[in-house]
Amino acid sequence: MLKNNQSLTSIALQKFRKNFWGVFSFGYIILMVLLAFLAYFLAPDDSENANQMHLSIHSKPPGFQIQMLTVPSVKMDSKTLKGYFFGHPNQVTEIPILEYKLLGSNIQYTEYIEDVELKQTKEINLEKFVGFTSIEEVEKELITTKKFYLGTDKYGRDLLSRMLIGSRVSISIGFVAVLISVIVGLFFGALGGFYGGKLDAFVMWLVNVIWSIPTLLLVIAITLALGKGFWQVFVAVGLTMWVEVARVVRGQIISVKEMQYVTAARALGFSDMRIILHHIIPNILAPVIVISAANFASAILVESGLSFLGLGAQPPIPSWGGMIKDHYSYIILGKPYLAIVPGIAIMLITLAFMMTGNALRDALDVKQ
Repeated sequence: MLKNNQSLTSIALQKFRKNFWGVFSFGYIILMVLLAFLAYFLAPDDSENANQMHLSIHSKPPGFQIQMLTVPSVKMDSKTLKGYFFGHPNQVTEIPILEYKLLGSNIQYTEYIEDVELKQTKEINLEKFVGFTSIEEVEKELITTKKFYLGTDKYGRDLLSRMLIGSRVSISIGFVAVLISVIVGLFFGALGGFYGGKLDAFVMWLVNVIWSIPTLLLVIAITLALGKGFWQVFVAVGLTMWVEVARVVRGQIISVKEMQYVTAARALGFSDMRIILHHIIPNILAPVIVISAANFASAILVESGLSFLGLGAQPPIPSWGGMIKDHYSYIILGKPYLAIVPGIAIMLITLAFMMTGNALRDALDVKQ
């Protein structure tokens, strides 16, 4: 008996689980969210924004490794819990070296340089290493072999670390932009669809005006009005995507507002606000969820475009679009991976959201 009386939610979940690519894409999204959340735990360069530069080893290929001499710039503070989520202050200077040797209380080292004929030998005294009492201790703790698994960018920064931390921008803008678009879209769509008349005509006029403006141009205009910055981009993208939600919500409300359960709610004397919030909206959320998944992918693409144009997250904050902007010229200079790696990351996360949205659409379709 219980098996025959399954809720619509459980039926939809069963249909969704049968869609291999939908489940796979959803799992990939969850993995990316976890990687973004734990970015500073996983990143080899856990400094704030992964901005530790080594200009002498710029644009190195994946797998490149080098000996690194770390020189504390101040007395190093212990790492805090906040730093593991937002990055640790950069308290050291890292020097790529070819070779070194100990001379009394000094370290004699040769800085890394591509043209070996121009190499120079320098010395640094123990006094520079704050908190260390012997040169042997410095050698053990501060001279390491560092490997760059995805290579380095044009400033010599670790590309893997920048990719991990840059994922936060793309995923965050998806969540914030979709949240804004859903709230604004539900508000205008519910007003127009439920009350109709002149109010509906005004809502549709506003939707059509915004719809007629190219999304990227509208986002650029809002961004310029609000100013360049991290949160300004989030708000700008969200304010351009609500029209799709509003149109869907309006159409759904028009089709259900004369149904028996709405008529019964009116007969019981419930207010319009209660009918909309507690009776109508819960019954029309399925298409809103589907369109939100598509908007999530669109938000990531728009942010990447803005960052490529220099209007997105501002340096040194890493973003995948900004990384493509910095390195697109390297495609013809023999180092295309610098632009291809973030490009593939954008493509995969966008594809995952689109496929998840398609799977949700099939699962929530009552006709199937």
